[in-house]
Amino acid sequence: MNYILSDEPRIRQQLLPFTFTRPVCDIRIGILTIREKWEHELAAKVSSQTEEYLSKKFPVSFSSKEDNVWINGAILPTAALIKAIQSLGVNEALIEDKIFIAINTGKEKLQQFSIDRVSNNFSKKEFKVTTDNIMITRVWDIFSKNDRALQQDFERLCKGKKSAKVSDTNTLLGKDIFIEAGAKLECAILNSNGGPIYIGKDAEVMEGAILKGPVALCEGSVVKAGAKIYGATTIGPHSKVGGEISNAVIFGYSNKGHDGFLGNAVIGEWCNLGADTNNSNLKNNYSIVKVWDYTENKEISTGLTFCGLMMGDHSKCGINTMFNTGTVVGVACNIFGGDFPKKFIPSFSWGGAMGFMLHDLDKACETETRMFERRHKNFDKTERDILTYIFKQTEESRLVH
Repeated sequence: MNYILSDEPRIRQQLLPFTFTRPVCDIRIGILTIREKWEHELAAKVSSQTEEYLSKKFPVSFSSKEDNVWINGAILPTAALIKAIQSLGVNEALIEDKIFIAINTGKEKLQQFSIDRVSNNFSKKEFKVTTDNIMITRVWDIFSKNDRALQQDFERLCKGKKSAKVSDTNTLLGKDIFIEAGAKLECAILNSNGGPIYIGKDAEVMEGAILKGPVALCEGSVVKAGAKIYGATTIGPHSKVGGEISNAVIFGYSNKGHDGFLGNAVIGEWCNLGADTNNSNLKNNYSIVKVWDYTENKEISTGLTFCGLMMGDHSKCGINTMFNTGTVVGVACNIFGGDFPKKFIPSFSWGGAMGFMLHDLDKACETETRMFERRHKNFDKTERDILTYIFKQTEESRLVH
């Protein structure tokens, strides 16, 4: 079978701003991205079907020799789910409570795959969802379901492997601690009694840092001296973090290098939080938090008492920035100044509590070029074209409103 992880349009819209710059399956939750989880379990590369403007960076791959199987990119793999998918015959669809899970389209090459075909042309097979099955359909699912996803990834990555040894200067509590080769730890405290701790290849935990699981520190990332990390938290590849973090997911290549609190939050790639940046994650009256929803174009209830900051890729904020409970920041924003900015900050916004203007596209790309170079990456035409598309959408939206 040839596997394709597909964006379900409604779910993709609900997962903005993170899906402005990636397919749903490239969201990180747990230790790995959803795509990486599927590739690990299937022992094969998988492609993705997404928006046309993202397709050059994330191309779809069809097969004329094998059945093409489309899988909802928002669902995480389990052994039972994979078995059910692999049992699908041609023109059969796996669904759960009317939600598309997987479809076998055979060797037919569908350039414009539509979920509507499930009801029209396919026989349906029900899949019973259990507590082991995780699907992300809202931005807050990424941090609120990170605990279970992290534990699942810990089991799949560490099974049958032996942890690297660390020096006796560290204090290790609990049994579920796994250290990949090349990781550096000195005088740190790792407590896995509340959940597993995974330290990736070439990651570093500096002196005096405290990690209370479940926590994942992915490849090449750094926890700075004296930091306090509470689970369930994921620090994505090549990120630097300091201060206090609780139940947050940082996708990768982002920095929160200084003191300040980040909690019940999701931070995309290529973001930077200035020194003493803080987000509120609990309202003073302890009521349910609302966040901006791109589908309904208004704030909706999360059903959660704790919910902090959702920041899209390439966004930055200056020192002493304060984010209110349930703030949503789009792509390529530059936020600065005292006091709380508004709770919904559209992509390419420049400013703060005093007001925002449209960020200049060329200046935003210049900043990203420099940031990529610091990580020995190339901000190429493909990356610029994606930001250009989002910029034009944002510009049109501002004119409409």
